[in-house]
Amino acid sequence: MISKQIKEKGILAKLLEKGINILLKKECKDIGNLKIEIISTSFQIIKGIINKITIIADDINYKDLLFDAIELEADNIKIKFKINNKELKFENNIIVKFKISLSEKSLKNIVLHSKWDWIADLISNGILNQSSLEDIKIESNCILIKTSKEKTIINEEEKIDIKLKEGRLYLENKSNN
Repeated sequence: MISKQIKEKGILAKLLEKGINILLKKECKDIGNLKIEIISTSFQIIKGIINKITIIADDINYKDLLFDAIELEADNIKIKFKINNKELKFENNIIVKFKISLSEKSLKNIVLHSKWDWIADLISNGILNQSSLEDIKIESNCILIKTSKEKTIINEEEKIDIKLKEGRLYLENKSNN
């Protein structure tokens, strides 16, 4: 007998949730709590329509990118699947709402990890005009960045102020003497 929850949600929605769960656990080196919710009936899924999908995860290590938490949500997804060549296409432009949480430890791991050193180079060379990034901290809604010039660590830190205004994220460089 099919449980009431599966009947209400649709068995295909539950199967898709399990499939995405398996895929994410396979792709990530580590993933803590993972919750996937698909809201659609089986008939809608057969027609290629997913009303809403939500993915929430904690403690994620994806290819040595550490995230404390990620929340993804998309509505009104239309998919076309061709069985003969196993091709999956989106028929509409999907807007994905997301939240990503990075602690100081996660941020430091990303920018100082050898696999992602191009990010540190971009910050130190491209943005701050220094040779290399030595350390990064988060204090009072600001990112403090310590850099070096040709192997000489500069005791000054660059202060990057983070502001949210009218749905936009602003980063402002302020010197911290």
